[in-house]
Amino acid sequence: MQFSALQLATILNGKLEGNPDVKVHNIAKIEEAGEGLLSFIANPKYEEFIYTTQASILIVNDSLVVERPITPTLIRVKDAYSSFALLLEKYNQMAGDKKGIQQPSHIPASVKMGENVYIGAFAYLGENVTIGNNVKIYPGVYLGDNVKIGDNTCLFPGVKVYDFCQIGKNVILHAGCVLGGDGFGFAPQQDGSYKKVPQIGNVVVHDNVEIGANTTIDRATMGSTIIHSGVKLDNLIQIAHNVEIGENTVIAAQTGVSGSTKIGRNCIIGGQVGIVGHIQIADGTKINAQSGLSKSITDPNKSLTGSPAFDYKSSLKSQAIFRNLPDLEKRVKELEDMVKQLLSEREGV
Repeated sequence: MQFSALQLATILNGKLEGNPDVKVHNIAKIEEAGEGLLSFIANPKYEEFIYTTQASILIVNDSLVVERPITPTLIRVKDAYSSFALLLEKYNQMAGDKKGIQQPSHIPASVKMGENVYIGAFAYLGENVTIGNNVKIYPGVYLGDNVKIGDNTCLFPGVKVYDFCQIGKNVILHAGCVLGGDGFGFAPQQDGSYKKVPQIGNVVVHDNVEIGANTTIDRATMGSTIIHSGVKLDNLIQIAHNVEIGENTVIAAQTGVSGSTKIGRNCIIGGQVGIVGHIQIADGTKINAQSGLSKSITDPNKSLTGSPAFDYKSSLKSQAIFRNLPDLEKRVKELEDMVKQLLSEREGV
């Protein structure tokens, strides 16, 4: 696919500087882009490359000042990074505009399906599945009985969604993620063994959620494990049964959230964070990577780090003291020697 500078400027509502007819067929980083490629500048530290890049078209901020002649055609916009992301989104939509039902696939007569649906080969749909408009189900996807999928949602290859789970509109489930597997519920017995507690709830994913590859979200013991609108989950995350994650919270890879914990809205949780069960985390909480959270956070907009996690600024002060411990030990020993010497002199008087 090729696009002219004029077409791109129209899509982005940007201002053109240069040849409106120049065309691009792909994208690249500004320091590597050549003729026929599109790039952008959002970070001021890359502005020097505007004079050396061979890119045909650059998306730049309105505020960028050009002091010497340049080769590319410029498209000036309010926010170059957001505009570039918008173009990538539209490109993905065009490149992934698949429709139709491939064979072999298993689709019972009880399935209700909207318009412009794509179902890839070897997909398995259970009884009474409901699929909205413009849904894309890639090869190897499994949908259990009574699963509901909202409009414009995309399930990439190998996604597994167990019975009765519900997925909203504009959701992206990346390859290999599992929704609705049993929660880790086992009752200890007197003989030392464990008896499985049946998990009869489901998982509910609201609109505009993105869930990364090989992330798992367990079904509730009773009720629902709930992922609210706008949540973004990275790859390789474990969300246990009856967890609830508030709107627009983001969680990085390899984090684990234990059962029945309630995470607020607009939280930012780093990679490899461990969160115990049955606690609450206030809105706007920020948790640094590799932290361990063992108690509820009741005050909103706190920044935490460490294991067990505590206030971020206090932690930095503690780290500074820790680094200075050898010097502090030396000074304490010197003071002790001075005190001994003074006492010895005093006794000798």
